[in-house]
Amino acid sequence: MSGFDTRAVHAGQAFDPTTGAVIPPVHFSSTYAQDGIGGLRGGYEYGRSANPTRSALEEQLAALEGGSHALSFASGLAAEDALLRAALRPGDDVLLGDDVYGGTYRLISRVLGAWGVGVRVVDMRDLDAVATALAERPARILWVETPSNPLLKISDIGELARIGHDAGALVVVDNTFASPALQQPLALGADVVVHSTTKYLGGHSDVVGGALVLDDDALAEQVRFVQFAAGAVSGPMDAWLTTRGIKTLGVRMQRHSDNAAAIADFLVGHDRVTAVHYPGLATHPGHEIAARQMRRFGGIVSLELADAASARRFAESTRLFTLAESLGGVESLVNYPDAMTHASVRGTELAVPATLVRLSVGIEDADDLIADLDEALTVL
Repeated sequence: MSGFDTRAVHAGQAFDPTTGAVIPPVHFSSTYAQDGIGGLRGGYEYGRSANPTRSALEEQLAALEGGSHALSFASGLAAEDALLRAALRPGDDVLLGDDVYGGTYRLISRVLGAWGVGVRVVDMRDLDAVATALAERPARILWVETPSNPLLKISDIGELARIGHDAGALVVVDNTFASPALQQPLALGADVVVHSTTKYLGGHSDVVGGALVLDDDALAEQVRFVQFAAGAVSGPMDAWLTTRGIKTLGVRMQRHSDNAAAIADFLVGHDRVTAVHYPGLATHPGHEIAARQMRRFGGIVSLELADAASARRFAESTRLFTLAESLGGVESLVNYPDAMTHASVRGTELAVPATLVRLSVGIEDADDLIADLDEALTVL
């Protein structure tokens, strides 16, 4: 299976050999019969260590990202936590982009920081600054998020992988915003891909999950041990819902991208909007890199307004765009990061402008979405 959409539909999804059911059954069992002590059927013994529905999702995820191993977790942060604990030791540093998901920074600085893990922040778009930071003080992990959340900064994955590897760092890319339908970091040189599968992979705002995809056998085994020992696995229904969402990922991402591009063009020409952040715009500083490493430009658009009061009022005035956390579902959402998704990084190097609003553009009719935004902007 070579085509992306073919893999999305068929990887890990062989029909049931007993009944011929085209959709594999959901395995809710917490434990599995053994053929004598230690005689496991298919390697299954207990639901925390493995589950056939979760295994099918992991095969699907690995196929989409082009990796040898995939692990499915109860949330994106659970996936990050297992990777960080497997790869880091007290005294190690993580070099983090200056515009990443606030929960990632919180996990490293406030949870792992108590165990002696350090975090430093740099603008990942500035390759010289990244190289200098690694030369001044080694980092065990170089953590990249592109497009970034919520300012949609674009970082050059291939060049960062080269710089990170030259410095002995593990290069991790959070691919949540792009999804494997638009960007495949392992092929560009990254070591590990992280996903909040809650977002575009699940795609319907009805399941929480996370995933890691990687090629390194030894690291995969270490992460799998942490996952088993700590237990933050995805349940069978969560795994099945994510698998079902993934089957339409390719076509959904096309519509998300088309709608987002139309909205970005509309916002650029609006007199109430002071800035628009979308990598599909030719004026975006990362446009050329995004065009090189992404198939399309994604479904997230951020905009800035004249002041914080206007931004808050706008976020509370839309109708089709629902005011809510998260992103990546088929329905459009509006978020005020300063007080919502990124409230935990207020006052830090990752603080976002109070004038910023983030749009997760859904798959509704673009004209209806634009009309909704236009009406909300007129009340400012």
